[in-house]
Amino acid sequence: MDQIINQVTVILQTLQKNLYFTLCLVGSLYLIHIVNCLLGHRLIFLGIYPRKVPGLIGVPCSPFIHGNFNHLFFNSIPLFVLVSFVLLYGFPTFYVVSAIIMLFSGVAVWMFARKGFHVGASGVIMGYWGYLLVNAYYHPTILSVAIAVVCLYYFGGLLFNLFPQEVKSSWEAHIFGFLSGVAASYMTPYILHQTTQTTFY
Repeated sequence: MDQIINQVTVILQTLQKNLYFTLCLVGSLYLIHIVNCLLGHRLIFLGIYPRKVPGLIGVPCSPFIHGNFNHLFFNSIPLFVLVSFVLLYGFPTFYVVSAIIMLFSGVAVWMFARKGFHVGASGVIMGYWGYLLVNAYYHPTILSVAIAVVCLYYFGGLLFNLFPQEVKSSWEAHIFGFLSGVAASYMTPYILHQTTQTTFY
């Protein structure tokens, strides 16, 4: 019992320690959106435009651009929580997982998605969600399983994002983001030369 209490204490302390970084990350999206609004939404060109060479700029940039405030607001809540969870495995893991998700999903959207600018953090969110779930299956620890349970309970609705819904919704980014998160769960330990991805157990 004492061991579990100690583990929970460490997790809470780590979440608190990473809070400033997470708030700055999410806050930067609002700052970028304000700038985008002041520029008459001209930053939309930084989104992914499939099969056009200039559209490749969106691979690293598109997760930071949003179409409107509602789009940003409803992305920022799950992004804040899921980033906090991934950070529990350490900053090196967070950076590698984020890079894999953004690169793989971005390139896949550029190659296969419908024409039009694809913007928003939804693909990255789906990637983090997929990473956390699959990581719990292949690397089961108290931490990873607890995170997966929370992800399923509170964000189980993200599963429906894998299916085509609204015309303006980039369901392709959702699918490729999720698959990229699954790929990240396999690749990250090898990239970081780890046998396990948790910093606690």
